[in-house]
Amino acid sequence: MSEPFSVPVTVRGYETDVQGHLNQSVYINYAEHARWSLLQAAGISQSGLIGSGIGPVALETTIRYRRELLAGDEVEVTCAFVWGEGKTFTIEQTISRTDGTVAAEITAVGGLLDLQERRLVADPRAYFKELASDPSLFGL
Repeated sequence: MSEPFSVPVTVRGYETDVQGHLNQSVYINYAEHARWSLLQAAGISQSGLIGSGIGPVALETTIRYRRELLAGDEVEVTCAFVWGEGKTFTIEQTISRTDGTVAAEITAVGGLLDLQERRLVADPRAYFKELASDPSLFGL
């Protein structure tokens, strides 16, 4: 299996809390940034998804905090899709300092919402395969 997709991020001072740690809500922002970056790298735009009548939805997110992050820290945010059967998929993500220290592990369950029917599509893999110019980024 190839390395997971990743994007670099620098922790900004305004993203920290009163203890100087990266604010807990920002970890989700970093994860979301990596997800959209993966879609873009695979050739799928936000407008392209909406134009095809579907939109991604987050159903569950779990964050395991491992080490603190401080303003100025350089991190890599990974993103790997894990496919099962049915209407949902899992996205596994890691936020690590450039020295390899894992700061957080994020697991999200998502799906693709049919914007007309307001229900999850039956086979999200098929949509990603059809829309992506590089479906290998999704492990497809």
